[in-house]
Amino acid sequence: MFEIVFLGTSASAPSARRGLSAQVVKHNEHRFLIDCGEGTQRQILQSGIGFKSINRILLTHGHLDHILGLGGLMSTFIRWESIESLEICAGKSVLERVKVLVNDVVLRGTTPPMMLSYREITPGIIYDEADFTVSAIPVTHRGPDCLGYVFEEKPRRPFLPEVADALGVPFGHVRSLLVNGETITLENGSTVGPEDVLGPEQKGTKLVVIGDTGRTDDIFPYVQGANALVIESTYIDEDVDMARQFSHMTAKGAAELAVKAGVDQLLLTHISRRYREKDVAAEAQAIHPNAVVVRDFDTYQVKKV
Repeated sequence: MFEIVFLGTSASAPSARRGLSAQVVKHNEHRFLIDCGEGTQRQILQSGIGFKSINRILLTHGHLDHILGLGGLMSTFIRWESIESLEICAGKSVLERVKVLVNDVVLRGTTPPMMLSYREITPGIIYDEADFTVSAIPVTHRGPDCLGYVFEEKPRRPFLPEVADALGVPFGHVRSLLVNGETITLENGSTVGPEDVLGPEQKGTKLVVIGDTGRTDDIFPYVQGANALVIESTYIDEDVDMARQFSHMTAKGAAELAVKAGVDQLLLTHISRRYREKDVAAEAQAIHPNAVVVRDFDTYQVKKV
């Protein structure tokens, strides 16, 4: 299961109720901050997540409404917070812009209080943990090196306790051995292997996070079958020409993608101040009933339906 906390859900400029783009994806002890718009450090404080758990930042692209908060966040780390390491991941041109902001404006030749690393990434798996992966995917927006991110649990074979009971497998550590692929010997001398007590392989939970995008055909293969899709909805369909001009998405376009790709839940963000929230939601829900317009500090658990 993944959990996502929305810290900023406004498009381009903040509004009275919405901050700029930022969200945190959680999986067990892991935390990933995706984008860091202006004011993100305050949103982190207000959310209760805390700074010390934020040590991996994934950027979707280099527009200021998605990166400008890195300056304030780094300043806070320098003055008040102590973390051992911080890794900022993005495409090449995005990192070049971020380095100017962090190194030249904030640090100005001083040594950061943590091990700071900039990691240039390209589409493909960027984190391979024990039970899940994070992949970067190519996205079309204004400018180079735009990326989205796919969080996906690895397939697993569920343990069948009723079968283990019937075979006489005792509770405790020996069951963990079976789950980990080992064969055990019971007190009566019989052996039990993982294939005896594990069910068919099941796909894990899949969460896709897309920043700004002007197309959906190129991201469709990556979105397909997602349990939740986070995607921008800067415009509604009456302004589709403007959306195309600025390479942004409409609520209708996002919903059509979600239906075509078989997405369970559609989470719309990057909402423009020019629209009423209920109008954005109504346009999407007319196509995908399980679509919502998210707000700052909303939290969603993403799991298999």
